[in-house]
Amino acid sequence: MKSPSLLRHLRDILLLPFTMSVVVPYFIYNPQRQLVQEPNLLMKVCGLMVGLSGIFMLVYTISLFGRFGKGTLAPWNPTQKLVVVGPYRYCRNPMITGVLAVLLGEAGFLNSVDILRWAGLFFIINTIYFIVKEEPDLEGRFGEEYRIYKRNVPRWMPNFRPYKQ
Repeated sequence: MKSPSLLRHLRDILLLPFTMSVVVPYFIYNPQRQLVQEPNLLMKVCGLMVGLSGIFMLVYTISLFGRFGKGTLAPWNPTQKLVVVGPYRYCRNPMITGVLAVLLGEAGFLNSVDILRWAGLFFIINTIYFIVKEEPDLEGRFGEEYRIYKRNVPRWMPNFRPYKQ
């Protein structure tokens, strides 16, 4: 089982998390619609910190998909092994949590209602997608191993104790 090439990873990153966290916000951002009338330095710093933590989570989880899962983040090039290391021991979707953190960070840093709304819509779309498509597909690919993991690790809110296989 060979890991996908760096080129495939980059393509999938550009098509999915980059599009959701950079391209869409670029097109919907309207500086006239603000979260607060007088944004302050604290709001910008908090937004920056949340956004950077999201980028870190994205990079880390994508690397885990390549190293341990032998696949990419894209559904058309899925992992060959179930990834249950790192943050995946605490919650089932830390990569999407990373994208959400980037969006929330952007909303805070740019004082943007539109990006905050997009973050909420992004979360809802992904929740529906996971329930309807991804989780049944993972059960089909990994069987009982995934069902046990799913019973022990929450979709979004992290456990305080790590999952152990």
